[in-house]
Parts: sequence; structure tokens; C-alpha cells
Amino acid sequence: MKRRDFIKSSLMAGGVIALPSFIPASVLADKPNDKINIAQIGVGRIALTHDMPETIKNIDMCRIVAVADVDMNRANYGKKWIEDYYKKKTGKDNFVEAKAYQDYREMLKDKSIDAVIISTPDHWHSQPAIEAALAGKDIYLQKPASLTIHEGRMMSDIVHRTGRIFQIGSQQRSAGMPQFRRVCELVRNGRIGQVKHIQVGIGTDPGCGIEKEMPVPANLNYDMWLGSTPHIYYTEKRVHPQKGYDRPGWLRCEQFGAGMITGWGAHHLDTAHWGMGTEFTGPIEIEGKAKFPESGLWDVHGDFDVHAKYANGVTMHISSSFTNGVRFEGTDGWIFVSRGNAKVTSSDPVQRGKAASQSVSDPKILESVIGPDEIHLEVSPEHHLNWLQSLKSRKQPIAPVEVAHRSCSACLLSHISMKMPGVKLKWNPKTEKFVGNDKANGMLTRPQRYPYGVDNIKM
Repeated sequence: MKRRDFIKSSLMAGGVIALPSFIPASVLADKPNDKINIAQIGVGRIALTHDMPETIKNIDMCRIVAVADVDMNRANYGKKWIEDYYKKKTGKDNFVEAKAYQDYREMLKDKSIDAVIISTPDHWHSQPAIEAALAGKDIYLQKPASLTIHEGRMMSDIVHRTGRIFQIGSQQRSAGMPQFRRVCELVRNGRIGQVKHIQVGIGTDPGCGIEKEMPVPANLNYDMWLGSTPHIYYTEKRVHPQKGYDRPGWLRCEQFGAGMITGWGAHHLDTAHWGMGTEFTGPIEIEGKAKFPESGLWDVHGDFDVHAKYANGVTMHISSSFTNGVRFEGTDGWIFVSRGNAKVTSSDPVQRGKAASQSVSDPKILESVIGPDEIHLEVSPEHHLNWLQSLKSRKQPIAPVEVAHRSCSACLLSHISMKMPGVKLKWNPKTEKFVGNDKANGMLTRPQRYPYGVDNIKM
């Protein structure tokens, strides 16, 4: 019997009628507390500027009680950051005594921890999410959902099997960026007629030259940082800065991700799926091309073009030549949506001049009122708060795991098509296999270096 089911049945047997919607692990450890205990995995730029600040401020709902990072300098700084925040907020020196770990797997053994936030490099997304679910923890995971489609499918299946609450960091679905929900709602309700085509604009990353090998810092477990990917020499631009928290170099290395097609594609393809109502499927055809650096440390794709088709007949063109954002084109007009000049991190692209978060073929479309009997998409608060509320209610958040997997899959399919220019790939969204192309199917996973990787998790 599951732990929560056991407690529920025990309370009912004792004549208790009103059951709590959330029973934190701390209760089971004989430490009565109605707050959710959260641990942070990965203490880098995104954690410190976005995930931790947006979560910790909900002091009435949760406590961040532990951090883990393969770089102990970062783990120790995360511990100090948490304790300093609570001291400033409450005036108490020991309001929270956070624990710092170098290996998150040791942290997952702590039964007092209810949930984790994962803000690690892309190649370290699916594995800790799966292990957290198996350890009975709920999960907030930074996008993209996975390094490969194989990993993503495994993660979604295990999260569903274990009944954990999972939120992907697709904050375009939540408060702060309400234009995305509004535009998707207008599209879903036919305000531009029948959707025929979608344009998605995503930028690119610059390359760099060859970087010399450097000694591994004593504070960094570099073998674990590499994880399931092949062993390769250490150089600072491959990993993250040893001083400060500027944008890390791994974002531009194919060994650890796919580049901007997943970095920004995870956001914009999710919006495209939301507007089409195709959040639980994917394209049926895809063809692409891209420029890749011939040498250098940073080797992710440069300028690219990808064309896809969905079973509903909608075609999609994803390109670095378009303005960053999503444009829906229908039989009765078009509508474009972007973040305008809003930023989550300092490196986010913005529109020049006035914030152009929405534009449309006819201004009357934006003025349209959605009737009571039409489709109303969920109105979500701030993304981390939505996740916390879901932990209490046990209802699915605005961006659950299968939605995360499908938006990431569309990005990874785009990346595979870039590697096979001139080939129109046929994809079966149900079986999640390419039809009649063994080479493409071989790209659905990557070799995993033992003892790391999802295939080496002890179930």
C-alpha cells in the first residue's frame, strides 16, 4: 500500500472525516510541520536567479531545506543563500539550517524532503527526475525535459506510475506572460478561422575556438558532472564559470544538449502545441537542415530551417530567420505572440523598441470575448506557485510531465532532422518511432556511460 493511502485509510479507521490534502514527509518523520520541504538540485544561474527566488518567497507554503551540486563551491553558496534569505525575512538566525550535498542521490535518501527542484544541465534532467519520483518526491524540472526521446518517455512513464506531481519550467503558460494563454485561447476558439500554418522563431548560439585542457578544480566532481556522456578533458568553457554565475558553456556543446532548438524550442513549441490542442502527440512528418561548426568547443547548430506536419493537417516552419516567437496563421487571419521585452534571464532575447508581445492581422481579434460555452484554458498563477498549489491539492499543474515530454520530443525530432538534411522523416507519435528509417531511430537515444544514465538506474 502506498504511504499516503495507508495514512488516509488509518485516519478513516479512526473516525476522522476531514483529511488533509497534503501530508508532508516531515509528518512521517515525527516533525509536525504543514510546510512542504523542498530540495534544490543544481545551484547555478537559473536556480539562483529564477527557480529558488520564485519558490522560496512562498514562505507560507514551503521551506527550501537542502541543496546539491557537483561543484561544492556552488552547493555551499546555495546553502548560504537560503539561510541568508530566511534570516532577512524572519529575523531568526536558525529559521532553516540548510544541508549542502555534492551528490544529490544522498540527499534523496532524506525522508523529510517532499519535493525537488532540478536546475541542472540538460544531460542531467531526466535521471534525477526519475530517481526523485522513485524516492517518493514531487518534481519541478527546468526545460527541456530530456536529452533524448528515450529518456523523456521513460521519465513520463515513471512519474505517472509513481503518482508524483511534476511541473516542467514552461512559464509561458503561467502568470507574468498572460499573452500566451490569451493567444492560444483565441486560436483554439477559431478567431483566426481554421489553423493552417505556424511559424516559430528561435535564435542561435555563437561558436568558439578550441579550448586547451585545464586542471579539474578540487571543488568539482567532474566525472559526475559529465554523467552519462562520454569522458572528455576538462576546460572551464565546457562546464560553468568558476567565478560568478554567467551563462555556462555547456549550453553550446552538443554532448550535453541540442542547442537553441531545445533551449527556446521547448517554450515555443509548447505554445504551438497549446494553441493547436496537440499537447499529447507530435508531428507526423519532419524535414530540416542546419549549419554546424566545423571545429571548436561550442558545436551546437547555427542557422537552421525545419518543416513539420501534424495529423490535423497543420504545417509548421521553425527557423532561425524568424522573429523570436510564435505566429499562428488561419483561414481568417493571423496572430503572433512573443515575450516582448520581458526576460526571465539576462540572456533572453527581446523585441527591439516597444514591446511587441502580440500582433495580429485585425485588431478586433484581440478584442474578442471568449464566451461561457467556448474553450477556456486554465489561468495559472506564477509557475512555481502553481506547482506548490498542485503539491497541496494533488491536481495536475499547468505543465505536467507528458506535455513536457511531447514539446521536448518535437524539438528533438527537429534536431534529428537537422542531422539528416534532404530526408523527409515520417514519425509515428503513438509508437514514438520513425517509420522505415533505422538511422533516425538510432538517434532516439544516446550511449550511456556507466554508472550514469537512465538505463543504469536501480529500480
